[in-house]
Amino acid sequence: MSNQPPKAASYKVAFVLITSLFFIWAFLHNINPILIPHLKKACQLTDLQSSFIDTAVYMGYFIIALPAGWFMHKYGYKKGILFGLILYAIGAALFIPAASARSYNFFLVALFIIASGATFLETVANPYITKLGDRASSEQRLNFAQSFNGVGAFIAPIIGGQFILSGIEHTPRELQNFSPEQLNNYLSFEANSIKIPYMVITGVVLLVALFFVFTRLPEIVEEDIEDDGHGHKSFSLKIFRHRHVTWAVIAEFFYVGAQVGVGSFFIRFSRFTMGLPEKEAAYLWGFIAMVGFMLGRFAGTFFMRYVKPAKLLSLYAVINIVLLIIALMASGKIAVYSLLAVPFFMSIMFPTIFALGIKGLGEESKIASSFLVMSIVGGAIIPPIMGQISDKTGSIQMAYIVPLLCFVFVLYFGWKGYKFVEPKTVVV
Repeated sequence: MSNQPPKAASYKVAFVLITSLFFIWAFLHNINPILIPHLKKACQLTDLQSSFIDTAVYMGYFIIALPAGWFMHKYGYKKGILFGLILYAIGAALFIPAASARSYNFFLVALFIIASGATFLETVANPYITKLGDRASSEQRLNFAQSFNGVGAFIAPIIGGQFILSGIEHTPRELQNFSPEQLNNYLSFEANSIKIPYMVITGVVLLVALFFVFTRLPEIVEEDIEDDGHGHKSFSLKIFRHRHVTWAVIAEFFYVGAQVGVGSFFIRFSRFTMGLPEKEAAYLWGFIAMVGFMLGRFAGTFFMRYVKPAKLLSLYAVINIVLLIIALMASGKIAVYSLLAVPFFMSIMFPTIFALGIKGLGEESKIASSFLVMSIVGGAIIPPIMGQISDKTGSIQMAYIVPLLCFVFVLYFGWKGYKFVEPKTVVV
């Protein structure tokens, strides 16, 4: 018989299950660099059209974030998790008929549904895991759980590169020489390669959902959101009277856009600048860029013992600007490996901007956090701009000027924008 208190034991089981969710939504975000070149081939898309994969995912987050918070507040954490997992599984299952129909719009709808489910999971998991135990160790628990987000970040492109990408790459001239039957067979083969991986994803997500169904999660009781003195909940645009909150939302918007854009077109960039086959490019992105991203979080945490977060954020932004200038100007291995180094220096940006953006706000940090989460809509807007530049210029390399400019906004935030200035009180 275990000597462990029942409450502590239930917290550990809940912690393990909740931590698995971090991997699930990380897989969604980091499979996009595989889906973009794959569906570009299978559905014969332009770069702009293929970028709508990111738009579908991040618009899902933007649109569903507030409804997910409301659902969790009304029905509780467990029902929020189950609803999110069911949506995720439905979206993944829809990839199968989408592949059969070879319908790009169908794929986008499926991705939006998956992202909607992931939004529920992320909205629930982050606050819930901080409350599974002693409040003093909440940051430690969340950071440990976030490490599984990093695991998903480097595993997703490796698995996707192995089981989704065929490695068969025809030039436009070669495709023009295909007979209609040959072309249809080739495109159907590319589209159908996605079916088995997404059948497996559907099964895994449903299995996790079953674990949650039959596991009794600890009940977490929270205080309601305070009202503003007029009977309304404290959800107000007045938060933007704080200058550093405004700049944090702007910086987060451009950072997420840069992060998504850098990864989404990496396989295309590698092919354009170095002639690298898609499977090799996917392998490099997983084992170098995403492992670097994961290690960068640990390294950044260590460096912050000696360097103020805002200064480290500015330094990393400058380094990424330099790396992207090299990627824009160089060719071959120099261009590709410069781009592979960028994620290491992106690693601290989202949490650092987030933490600096809510600093000194007290109770108002809740509403500031909501707007900061919504600012990830940058991931839906920046990649299509890159795709449009690529289509117009015929150079995916030239499109990388967009994330370069995005990091300029991050640099400004770390230099001046983060500073908390007490807003002036207007006496009526």
